Amino acid sequence: MNIALQKAIALLALIAIGILLKPKIKSKEQADGIKAIILSLALPATIFIALLKTEVRVELISLPLLALIFNVLLFGLSYLLLPFMGIARGTPEFRSMLMMIPSLAPGLSCFPILAEYQGDQAVAWAALGDLGNKVFVLIVLYLLAMRWYYRFFPSENVSTAAKVKDLLLTLIREPVNLVIVVAMICLSMGWHMQSLPEFLQDVVLKIGAIMTPLVLLFIGISVQPRWSELRLIGGILFLRAGLTLLISGIFLSLVPNLSPAAAILAVVFPQSAVSFWPFAHIAAVHTLEGDKTSSPKILNPGLALNFIALSLPFSTLLILSICTIGVPATRPITLGLAGLVMVTLALLPPLLRRVRLPKMEKDVEMMVEN
Repeated sequence: MNIALQKAIALLALIAIGILLKPKIKSKEQADGIKAIILSLALPATIFIALLKTEVRVELISLPLLALIFNVLLFGLSYLLLPFMGIARGTPEFRSMLMMIPSLAPGLSCFPILAEYQGDQAVAWAALGDLGNKVFVLIVLYLLAMRWYYRFFPSENVSTAAKVKDLLLTLIREPVNLVIVVAMICLSMGWHMQSLPEFLQDVVLKIGAIMTPLVLLFIGISVQPRWSELRLIGGILFLRAGLTLLISGIFLSLVPNLSPAAAILAVVFPQSAVSFWPFAHIAAVHTLEGDKTSSPKILNPGLALNFIALSLPFSTLLILSICTIGVPATRPITLGLAGLVMVTLALLPPLLRRVRLPKMEKDVEMMVEN
């Protein structure tokens, strides 16, 4: 059996085991504890190892900027295309999806698979690119959510300056970002993994080794769809993935001389699952408006949470497929065709429903008149 296929089956088996473990994880706090171990311990250790094992060059500083440009571009495309999915502008659902779609959570979906298929250097590049994504999801989306809140409740005299300051401190204090800063300082001093004491190397390597299985188990545990929303969320996930493939295809056609590892990174990193941070902002705004209205007027936290849960396995399977295919999946023509197919599959059903519904209403009116 092909080695890449064997890896894919093994990783999917871990997701399946996570699904089987769901009855044992009976509270949100237990699932949050697993997520905290991933984001605060296993993921920082993996990134620290990856950075200290690779050669970080000056030109890689462009990676955070490229990730931020991607976030903004996907935000604009989502604004234009969500109404075609049947989500009207100005609704809580529209604003919620507008925050969720352009966000990325590579630590929970992309990094483990990159580590398995492409090695430490690709993970280091992805970690640097994630800094730009963090600026977008932590700062830009928070300011956007608060802008919507103050539009609905303009009489509130609450200063955002202190909250923005808290967010900046959160960005600095987040374990992943602290690890990146420490690793960059070590590299600037000429230190690499072999420069550390052996006991410290052993500790970091053992912690990093738990990331891949833990993340995939967490994905299986997190899948809790509401079937009434499954069709809508599935369509949006196809739209997001298709747009992302098109963006990656255009980028690779403009920069054709990338190494195979860098080309695969340019395809799979943007396919990462959506981030938990926009949901945190949505939940915070929902709490603020909770005392003023009985139903959500600004954002829909329930839809956002289900979107996160379904995004995790969807993105993981897609990234697994791309990494299993390898270099052929990075050809611009392949990405363009695949992206167009996925966008069409996402937009066609709601457009057909919009065309069919007026016709059905007209037929009913004619039957009533007769």
